[in-house]
Amino acid sequence: MVKTEIKTKGAPNAIGPYSQAVEIDGFIFCSGQIGADSKTNEVVNGGIKEQTDQVFENIRQVLHAAGATLDDVVKTTVFMTDLTEFSEMNETYARNFKKPYPARATVQVAKLPKGAKIEIEAVAYLK
Repeated sequence: MVKTEIKTKGAPNAIGPYSQAVEIDGFIFCSGQIGADSKTNEVVNGGIKEQTDQVFENIRQVLHAAGATLDDVVKTTVFMTDLTEFSEMNETYARNFKKPYPARATVQVAKLPKGAKIEIEAVAYLK
């Protein structure tokens, strides 16, 4: 069993002692991504839709660096600071995945890094 770090400049740098993702035995474990721009490492302007769009762009970039796509995602966990914005997030989420959709959990949290409204982590599997 070999654990391989996945790293790309196409997504924001890790802001702590963790990897953007790691791959092991065909599974890719993507750390949570907030809606931060990869060039500035700052959260994008706008609301939940804009941040969710940026989150998916970041996840796409990390998966691409691992040789995967959103089609390979089997599980996500969504962290939101305000579940009253769930339907807006869900519309954006649905545009990024095809059926069968990944398994998912969504939870409300008190606070996220850099004042973000949303963070999504993903697990993908390469066949």
